[in-house]
Amino acid sequence: MAALSAPAFDPWDPAFLADPCPAYAELRERGRALWFEPTNQWLVPHHADVSALLRDRRLGRTYRHRFTHEEFGRTAPPPEHGPFHVLNDHGMLDLEPPDHTRIRRLVSKAFTPRTVERLKPYVRALADDLVGALVEAGGGDLLTDVAEPLPVAVIAEMLGIPEADRAPLRPWSADICGMYELNPSEATAARAVRASVEFSDYLRDLIAERRKNPGEDLVSGLIAAHDEDDRLTEQEMISTCVLLLNAGHEATVNATVNGWWALFRNPGQLAALRADHSLIPTAIEELMRYDTPLQLFERWVLDEIEIDGTVIPRGAEIAMLFGSANHDPAVFADPARLDLARADNPHISFSAGIHYCIGAPLARIELAASMAALLEKAPTLRLAAEPKRKPNFVIRGLEGLAVDVG
Repeated sequence: MAALSAPAFDPWDPAFLADPCPAYAELRERGRALWFEPTNQWLVPHHADVSALLRDRRLGRTYRHRFTHEEFGRTAPPPEHGPFHVLNDHGMLDLEPPDHTRIRRLVSKAFTPRTVERLKPYVRALADDLVGALVEAGGGDLLTDVAEPLPVAVIAEMLGIPEADRAPLRPWSADICGMYELNPSEATAARAVRASVEFSDYLRDLIAERRKNPGEDLVSGLIAAHDEDDRLTEQEMISTCVLLLNAGHEATVNATVNGWWALFRNPGQLAALRADHSLIPTAIEELMRYDTPLQLFERWVLDEIEIDGTVIPRGAEIAMLFGSANHDPAVFADPARLDLARADNPHISFSAGIHYCIGAPLARIELAASMAALLEKAPTLRLAAEPKRKPNFVIRGLEGLAVDVG
C-alpha cells in the first residue's frame, strides 16, 4: 500500500489550498481509493464513488453505536478534549440510527418547506438591510458585513437566541469547527474545548429559561416534545443547537464569499448574471459546485468494503473529497468552467443519504437573498483588494473579501 506523494495531495500547502483542482485531477487519474499516510485515511476522489458511499450503511459517522474504541482498533480521545467530543458526539451529524433518526425527525419539523418558505420575507429584509448599509458606506468587507451576519442572525432567530447574546456565536463556531480540519493542533483543540464549554454553558442557561418561559422558537419546540420516542436529553438538545448554528451558517458564509470571488474572476459570467437575475437559482448551485465550501467529509468503515478491487477493512477511515467529486469530468461537462446556467448539476455540496444537509433549503434562500440584494443595490460591486484564503482545507473560505460599490 503505497503512500501518495505530496504533489498529488497536500492539504497544508498554500499553493494546493489556492487551487486544489489540478491535484484532484491527478488523484482521479491514479485511482478510486488512495491511501494517504499523513492522516491515515483512504481518499475517494470520484463523484460516483462519493455519491454511493454517502448512502452506504456499511459506513458511519461514528462507530460507538456498535464498537468500543478498542474493538474498533482506535484510541479514545485524550481526556482534556472531552468537552468538545461530548458536544460533538451528541449532535445528529455524528450519530447513526436509531439516535440520528430520532433527533432528525424532531428537528426536521422546524425545516419543513412551509416553515422555511415563511422565513423568506425575514431573510430578504435582513439581506436588504445589510447590503444597504454596505452601499451607504461605499463598500467594506463582504464577509463581515453581509456573508456572516445574515445566516447567523437567521439561525439565532430560529433558535430564539436574543440579539444581545449573538456576538460570541460566530467566534465559538469558528473555534469548534477548527477540530474538523485534518490533524488539528493542540492549540486548535484547546480553543475548541474552551468554546465548547462556553457555548454549552450559555445554551444550558437558555434552555433553563425557555423551560420557565417558552416561546415560538426552536429551543422551546425541542423542550415541548412530548413523544417519548422523540424526546431529547439536555445534552442532545445542546449539541443539536450548536450543530444547527455551526452547520447553519458555515457553509452559507463560505459559499457567499467563495461565490463572489469566483464571479469577480469570471467577469463574463458576472455580467450575464447582472443582466439576467433569473439566473440566481442555477448560479447558486454552480457556485457551490465550482468552489465547494466543504471539501472533505469523513466516514468510518463499519463493515469491510471493496472499491475497484481495493479492500478497505473495518476500522479504516474514508475521506470523501467533495471538491474533487464536484469537478469530476465524468459527471460535469468542462468542470473547470464556471457556467451559471448549468442545468445538469448534481453537485454533492450538501452531502447525500441520511446525513443530507437538513438546512439546505434555508441555505439556498439565504444565498439567493444576499445575491439578489447585492445585484439590485450594488450593481457595480467590484473587488477592492485581492483576498487571502484561510489556511484551512476541509472548510474552505476566505479571510475577507474587500469590495467597493461605486
